[in-house]
Amino acid sequence: MSKVCVFFGTGYEEIEALTVVDILRRQGIDTKMVSIMGEKTVTGSHQIPVVMDSLIEEVDFSKVDVLVLPGGLAGTQNLEACEPLMEQVDAFAAAGKTVCAICAAPSILGHRGILKGKKAIAYPGFEDQLEGAVITYEPAVQDGNIITGRGMGCSIPFALKIVEHLSGSDASKAMAEKIVYLK
Repeated sequence: MSKVCVFFGTGYEEIEALTVVDILRRQGIDTKMVSIMGEKTVTGSHQIPVVMDSLIEEVDFSKVDVLVLPGGLAGTQNLEACEPLMEQVDAFAAAGKTVCAICAAPSILGHRGILKGKKAIAYPGFEDQLEGAVITYEPAVQDGNIITGRGMGCSIPFALKIVEHLSGSDASKAMAEKIVYLK
């Protein structure tokens, strides 16, 4: 079974982060919420505190298949400033393991040169930070091991794209039906 870690820094966009956690857990995918802030409770951009499953220091990355970076401007800045996380993002990308980012967070992948030649999307106005990417304007896009999403309103398609990647298109379609997601 695949293991996914969703990383939370203070100021994360609540809907982007929690939608992914919710939908992946509904699918039965082992999904952990991980704090990069040194404490288990992390507060989002709209002042909603959420208790994490673990701290980044506790994660055995050799047992993780997918990294997810939610957006939110301050949250994205905190993620990018977390050197242990950035080391893992680089290692996962280099190894062809899956890295997902939504909203402002795909800018991190652009800054690190991970998007060169890959289709990607980010929050409107962040496209110039997707260095080397082929910009698309889909709600969520996958190119190889990279999945990116446009913003909060695209959280469900982004999460369903991750389900599709891990469990197949039939599972993603079934989940969309189960949660009454109407395109």
